[in-house]
Amino acid sequence: MNVFEPLFLLLVLVTVITLIAAVGMAISGRFARAVRTLKRLAVGVAAYFAVVVLVSIVSPRRTYRVGDAQCFDDWCITVTDARWTATPPGTAYEVVLRLSSRARRTPMGEKGTVVYLTDVRGLRYDPLPDQAAVPFDTKLPPGGSVVATRHFDIPRDARGLGLVYTHEGGFPIGWFIISEGGWFQKPPLVRLD
Repeated sequence: MNVFEPLFLLLVLVTVITLIAAVGMAISGRFARAVRTLKRLAVGVAAYFAVVVLVSIVSPRRTYRVGDAQCFDDWCITVTDARWTATPPGTAYEVVLRLSSRARRTPMGEKGTVVYLTDVRGLRYDPLPDQAAVPFDTKLPPGGSVVATRHFDIPRDARGLGLVYTHEGGFPIGWFIISEGGWFQKPPLVRLD
């Protein structure tokens, strides 16, 4: 959790209270005051989103090294190993990930998690299908962890490989929180070279 998540929650609460107050004003016949309140709210929301977009434009892409944990709330994913493997009929790239939970009371799982590799050309390489692979939405007990391995079919001449962990599908809450990316910022990258 970063400092901007509680700020976002506070602003949501203020927005809800302001909307309820404006409805109350309108019901009691104070339409002009309700409109002024809604205009102020609109200016505040516009200013907040301008900051969100500006931060996403000027912030550099976050980069991690093998062994660094990336956490979303109490659920974390860590690249523990990455290497070329010889598998008939060609070669594949294997990435070993540790999924872990920092939660203290409830089991944690993460829906919508996606990993893929990218190279210096910006090409995306999705994991090869594997029915035996540990799914990312596996529920972990408090403080628990599990190892998940993904294999990728990568050209041998690919350079500057990096693993991207992101969320796809679902509601993009990160688009509303300062410094969470989402608008114009590329997702974080784990450098594998």
